[in-house]
Amino acid sequence: MLSNEKNLIHNTSTDLESVELDLLLEGIYRYYGYDFRNYSLSSIQRRVWHRIQREKLESITALLNNVLHDPLMMEKLYLDFSINITEMFRDPSFFKALRQKVLPKLMYLPSIRIWHAGCSTGEEAYSMAILLHELGILGKTRIYATDMNNHVLKQAKLGYFPLHKMKDYTSNYVHSDGRNDFSEYYTVRDNHAIFHQELSKNIVFAQHNLVTDGSFNEFHLIVCRNVLIYFNRELQARVHHLFLNSLSSNGFLALGNREGLSFPNNEQYYYPIDDEERIYRRMKGGQ
Repeated sequence: MLSNEKNLIHNTSTDLESVELDLLLEGIYRYYGYDFRNYSLSSIQRRVWHRIQREKLESITALLNNVLHDPLMMEKLYLDFSINITEMFRDPSFFKALRQKVLPKLMYLPSIRIWHAGCSTGEEAYSMAILLHELGILGKTRIYATDMNNHVLKQAKLGYFPLHKMKDYTSNYVHSDGRNDFSEYYTVRDNHAIFHQELSKNIVFAQHNLVTDGSFNEFHLIVCRNVLIYFNRELQARVHHLFLNSLSSNGFLALGNREGLSFPNNEQYYYPIDDEERIYRRMKGGQ
């Protein structure tokens, strides 16, 4: 076979997969209302083919047929698309920066509102609650922890985490300049660490989709770490607009270490608090 014929076959195959993928995402949006059309293409492709292989299907079109006729298949794919990689005090230097550079500037407020967007199973929200407790301001703070995936939110509300993870979580806590013995914050039952209700009583876990839902409050701090990397540029810009509309004047925005404010005009709204940890502050009066 001539090389140009091989290239033609390869390109045709690639084009067909692209069409199939577009039809899958459009079908999901039109039938179920879930909008994944502006997610990172490479991320979506990996998860789609993972589900195809698990279900022993032959093509994206076969997966689409199953998804449209079987809500349980849609639920499986929905969970595949949900990114749930998290841990307590993940990236300790980030929480150290919050402790030293952000939260002291909010302590004077009569009440504090924090939004953890894309909270997954809640580890970072509980980490924030511990940090606020150690600074003596948890009682006047409301933490809104949201995710599009109701399954992980149910787990987060329980405050149960595998006991075998506590060694790593303790190490993270210590390196974030934690002030107490980490084990003081939980009790052990059936190979699980159960975090005290004193931490969770000021956390509101709620379903919210960054792709389709709008602003629901004004916040002094928004934390959204390593979520935007799974969106394309158009969707990233849309979410940044949502965050801007949800931040109070002088409010703080904390992103993941692989994310930033690389969008037109963002520099007129924010200035950096910590470049390495991707923490920014909204300029007073910025619209």
